[in-house]
Amino acid sequence: MRIRYKKWARPELEAAEFYIDEPEKIKGKWKEFFKNKENPLHLELGCGKGQFISELASENKNINYIAIDLIDAMLGLAKRNIENTYSEKNLKPENIAITRFDIERIPLILDKEDNIERIYINFCNPWPKGKHRKKRLTHTRQLEKYKTFLKPQGEIYFKTDDDGLYLSTFTYLEEAGFEVVAKTDDLHKKPIFENNIETEHEKMFSEQGIKIKALIAKQK
Repeated sequence: MRIRYKKWARPELEAAEFYIDEPEKIKGKWKEFFKNKENPLHLELGCGKGQFISELASENKNINYIAIDLIDAMLGLAKRNIENTYSEKNLKPENIAITRFDIERIPLILDKEDNIERIYINFCNPWPKGKHRKKRLTHTRQLEKYKTFLKPQGEIYFKTDDDGLYLSTFTYLEEAGFEVVAKTDDLHKKPIFENNIETEHEKMFSEQGIKIKALIAKQK
């Protein structure tokens, strides 16, 4: 998603207590960032404007969340959405951290000591051209990187509108040693999540009559 530059984004992010400016410095020590260090740690890759993660994290205070995106302007909007959502519920955003980083280089900021229990990947770029498919966030090459910090039996929750990406992801998961434990080609009619939180893209695609595909995979 392209988004216009927002000059306020960087200053607001740097002023936010839940924004991490240099995530490489806390590799292996993410749990130390949160007040409740005993909470399990979940991760969203490509958080966009933050509607999904703000709702998810504010509804599950017993879990700590990290949300990553590459664009300052996008993260700035995510920061505002997180603050608004928590404020509406009279909560403090103490179980969430957001950071700017390139997901292709994610092993530089996370490792086994971080013990991530679940990864969320929602409506990532499908990269339909063959020469670009290695950039897919569910590609085998990326999955192997996630295994460097995902705990044994750790989970991946994945949603997409793209048929090609959805079908290819099954191959990628098998190649990387993951087991698909639940799947659906129409999430809203055949749900697989206990509590599905709709993303901005999900609402848009659903309104267009596009079926939402989803799966849950576990590391073997």
